[in-house]
Amino acid sequence: MTRPPTDPPGGTPRQVVHPPDRPTPLPPGGTNAVGWTLGLIGDEWNLLILRHAMLGVRRYGEWRQELPISHAVLTRRLHVLTEMGMFERVEYQRKAKRFEYVLTRRGRDLWPVLVAIWGWEAEWVQARPERLPRMAHRTCGRAFLPVLSCAACEKPARAADVTGGFGPSGTWSRSVPAATTRRRSASAEGAGMFPETMALIGNRWSAALLGAAFQGAQRFRDFEQRLGAPPTIISDRLRVFCELGVFTQVPGEDRADWQSYRFTEKGRAFYPVVMTAIDWGQRWFLADEGPALVYTHRDCGQDLRTRLICDQCGGLLQGTEVLVGNSV
Repeated sequence: MTRPPTDPPGGTPRQVVHPPDRPTPLPPGGTNAVGWTLGLIGDEWNLLILRHAMLGVRRYGEWRQELPISHAVLTRRLHVLTEMGMFERVEYQRKAKRFEYVLTRRGRDLWPVLVAIWGWEAEWVQARPERLPRMAHRTCGRAFLPVLSCAACEKPARAADVTGGFGPSGTWSRSVPAATTRRRSASAEGAGMFPETMALIGNRWSAALLGAAFQGAQRFRDFEQRLGAPPTIISDRLRVFCELGVFTQVPGEDRADWQSYRFTEKGRAFYPVVMTAIDWGQRWFLADEGPALVYTHRDCGQDLRTRLICDQCGGLLQGTEVLVGNSV
């Protein structure tokens, strides 16, 4: 029987091996599904390895050929991703004991998050070390951008169309990964990584501040009170978000000298990344108390379950329906 986890990915080594084809039970009072998900997708190398795995890479040497990654980093990340139930380690050569890493059901189920990240970066991020691959929808044959929709009514689900917030296992302290803040490596930045996505979710305080903003926080003191972070960290993260064009500063409604921070169109467009990640995490990490976040789609009144549709033909996107081609 699998023991409940104690630390999210990126922290100290763990003994638990997450079941690849069924949800991981979470202990009461510990890191919730959001924290575990951010610990996984907030690591740039994890996303790069999973991105190439979705394109068919399975063997250690293939990742070494595709990525400017050291032996130590690749070995560690493959170990963590296997522990997390994203890969199954399968022997393909007995004599020399060689293994390949096959995506599990849990690992394959992450594809909407990767597609949502790709869609946002393709539309909103101009400067990058490497051009993104072109993606087309097999059904209509056209290049597309993913649109977040509600599984119940199949209508678009923008941030303004959704209401909700913390559920029974949801608090700010339980929703951030316990791992220390990661530094972006120069090698990963040159590997075609999604640079601005990492600026938003690759730092524990950035991810928390982003979540607070989507829950309605706008003023400095709102972020400070909700996150419990030092003022210098809040100031730095707000500065970065403004520099990226995700936030804009406007005079406060109560006092003009108290600045408010509002989402720009670019910032609101990141919503599908946030919601597909939350949806994935709450399918695969279950707390006895209940979900970390609960959202309702205003149009139909149902709990929001995310789907991605093609902006060209309106058809439902599936992992097997996304074709990778030339760079865009």
